[in-house]
Amino acid sequence: MSPAQRGPAEHETRERILSAAYEHFGQFGYDKTTVSELSRAIGYSKAYIYRFFESKQAIGEAICAQCLERVVEDAATASADSKSSAEALRRLIRTIAAKGRELLDEHRKLYDVAANSATERWNSYLAFEEGIKALLEHIILAGRESGEFERKTPLDETSRAILLMLQPFMNLAMLQHNRADFPQGVEEVTNLILRSLAP
Repeated sequence: MSPAQRGPAEHETRERILSAAYEHFGQFGYDKTTVSELSRAIGYSKAYIYRFFESKQAIGEAICAQCLERVVEDAATASADSKSSAEALRRLIRTIAAKGRELLDEHRKLYDVAANSATERWNSYLAFEEGIKALLEHIILAGRESGEFERKTPLDETSRAILLMLQPFMNLAMLQHNRADFPQGVEEVTNLILRSLAP
């Protein structure tokens, strides 16, 4: 039964399982948390939990999806009211990097789950990348229409290239190795991207 087919009670149960898993992953780490421990913490049998999630990874993916969706939402909000496309892009990149750094510095064990999602290319992480790519394409198109950005390079090629340039600060598996480059490195990469977009 898919989540869309479940009623309010089932949705509440699913959220309770996710909340307990969030606490356990945050306290003990993803690798050290078992479904048996989660079942004891919330008073459900393992079999009952498996009615909602087919594996521990499925629980981890759901938690990652919630965290990463918030990053995309925050990035969209930060870039929405910008006076120019260049400013929108700058705000977008700063927000993505800042939210990743916040997760790394303040929620390390949850960061480890998210980093694992990037390394193993979970669907939750792929959706995150697609969300950021869609925001990038929206900003690039607006910049092309206003004359701020060049129009010769195919849009998909441009957005993919920018995503590649942002990997040190966006890819959660890589970010921990680039923390010394905050915030100067983020600004330098952003400046390079904006120069490459100039008409």
